[in-house]
Amino acid sequence: MSKNRQTVEIFGQQYSIIGNASPGHMRNVANQVDEFMRKVAKGNPRLDMTRVAVLSAVNFADSYTRLKQEYDEIIHLIEDVEP
Repeated sequence: MSKNRQTVEIFGQQYSIIGNASPGHMRNVANQVDEFMRKVAKGNPRLDMTRVAVLSAVNFADSYTRLKQEYDEIIHLIEDVEP
């Protein structure tokens, strides 16, 4: 699979990201990060960019962990139901 390169703007900074995902997916992910960082910064206007990024990462990791737990529980339920 070929790598895609995409230039995105996150929290006022330009980043060149490279990955196997489609360019649209890469832009979507970057937009989600940008929106979340702006939300964190708006609620905490005294935080510098590093702290905004870390708090955003912690919140994303929390969301991912919760979704992963829910997914694992659903898979477990499905496996228990299958003959």
